Amino acid sequence: PPKAPPLYPKSHLLAASGIAALLSLALLVFPSSEVEAKKTTLNLELESPAEQLKDESRAAPLVQTNGEQGSPFAQIEDATAETQNAEQQAPAAEPVVEAAKEPGHREVTVARGDTLSTLFAKVGLPTNAVHDLLASNKQAKQFSQLKHGQVLQFELDKDGQLASLHSKVGNLETIRLTKTAKGYTFNREISKPVVRTAYAHGVIKSSLSASAQRAGLSHSMTMDMARVLGYDIDFAQDIRQGDEFDVVYEQKVMDGKVVGTGNILSARFTNRGKTYTAVRYTNKQGNTNYYTADGNSLRKAFIRTPVDFARISSRFSAGRKHPILNKIRAHKGVDYAAPRGTPIKAAGDGRIELAGRRGGYGNTVIIQHGNRYKTLYGHMQGFAKGIKTGSSVKQGQIIGYIGTTGLSTGPHLHYEFQVNGVHVDPLSQKVPMADPIAKSERQRFMQQSQPLIARMDQEKATMLAANKR
Repeated sequence: PPKAPPLYPKSHLLAASGIAALLSLALLVFPSSEVEAKKTTLNLELESPAEQLKDESRAAPLVQTNGEQGSPFAQIEDATAETQNAEQQAPAAEPVVEAAKEPGHREVTVARGDTLSTLFAKVGLPTNAVHDLLASNKQAKQFSQLKHGQVLQFELDKDGQLASLHSKVGNLETIRLTKTAKGYTFNREISKPVVRTAYAHGVIKSSLSASAQRAGLSHSMTMDMARVLGYDIDFAQDIRQGDEFDVVYEQKVMDGKVVGTGNILSARFTNRGKTYTAVRYTNKQGNTNYYTADGNSLRKAFIRTPVDFARISSRFSAGRKHPILNKIRAHKGVDYAAPRGTPIKAAGDGRIELAGRRGGYGNTVIIQHGNRYKTLYGHMQGFAKGIKTGSSVKQGQIIGYIGTTGLSTGPHLHYEFQVNGVHVDPLSQKVPMADPIAKSERQRFMQQSQPLIARMDQEKATMLAANKR
C-alpha cells in the first residue's frame, strides 16, 4: 500500500525549529518582566538617606504605644527584619566580592570563620598585605576585630595594591586606613545623627520595665524617667497596676534608622490617681534641671529611694524582732533588698562623716547634710571610688554597693534618716523643695514647656481616639 503522507511537511518543521531558536535567544537577551520588577525594587531601596527619612516621617507618626495596635516603629523594624531574613535565607551569590562600583572598589561582607587574611584573599590581595597593614599603624588592629555581617570596603590602586580600607563599626562610627608614602594613616569618623522628638505612652500591667518596653522605651530611658520623677514617686513601692505614663524624648536617626535616644524633654506619670509632670529646662546660665509644669523644681533636697527598683524588706518600726539577735529591737530605718552589687546613691548633697566599719551595720556610710539632716547607709559590700571620710558628695552620686556585711541575713541596704539627731521614717518624711524657676526666666520657661505639655495631650488624645475605632 502507498505510504501515508507525513503529519507536517518538512518545511513546516524547519520553520518551527527556527522560531523556537529565536525565542530562546530573545529570552537570553531580553530579561523577563519578573526580573525587571526585581531590579526596579532594588533601585527603590537605594534611594538617598534624606529621601528615606522624609518618606518615613510621612508614613509613620512618631507615636509609640503599648496598645494592641502596636508601635509604628515596631512595624518598621519587623519589615526590616523580614527583609534581612529573606536576604540571609537566599543562596549566597558567587563570587563573594560584590560588583565593583568603580574599577578599584571592592566590598566584602564578613562571614562566620572569616579573618582579615581570608577577606584580603577574596579581593586578590596577598597575605603579606595584611601584615604590612597591621604593622604600619597601632590602631590598624581594630580592623582585625571583625563582626559577622560587617562590611569591609577596599580601594585598590591601578597596580592592584591596597590604597585604602574602611568599615562601619557602629551606627555612627566608621574607621579608615589610607596609604601614604610612610605607610597607612588611621582615621575615625563619627557621623552626626538627625535628632527629632518622639512620643511614648504606656499603662502599667505587671511592672514598669515591662510596660515601658512594650511602649518602645529602652531600659536606660526607663531609668531616666524614674530618676526624673523619683523625687515624688517611690518606684520601689508606689507603682500600681493601672498607673500610666507619657514621655516626649529625643530620638537619634541615621540613614532613616533609629540609632539611639537622647534626653527626656517632658514626662507625665499618673500614680494611684495623682499625676506628676516634669519638663526639662536649661536656664540662661546653661544649667539644666527638671521642673513641674508651673515652674517649681522637681529636685528636692533628698531623693526618696537611694536604691533603684529595690524591694522594701523591712520598714521603720518602734519594736521589731531582730532576725539575728532574736529579740525585740527598734528598727530605726528602712531595709531595701536588692541583688549583691546593686549601686547605692547619696540621698542628697553633703559631707561624708564616716566611710568604714560600724558594728552590726558592717560597711557603713554616714552623710551630714547641712546642720539638720543626716543619712546612714549600712551593710554595704564595698564603697565606690573616692568615697572616704571627709569627702563631699552630690545628690544621686553612687557611694557604695549592696552587700551583707555586719548583722545581715541577706543582701540589702539599711537606710536611716535623722532630723536634728532624731530618727524619722524616711518614707514619710516631708523633704524641702529646691528653688523654683527664677522670675526673670519664667516667661522663657513657659514658652518652652507649654508646647511640650500640649504635645503629650494631643498625642494621647489621638492615640485613644484611634484605639476606639
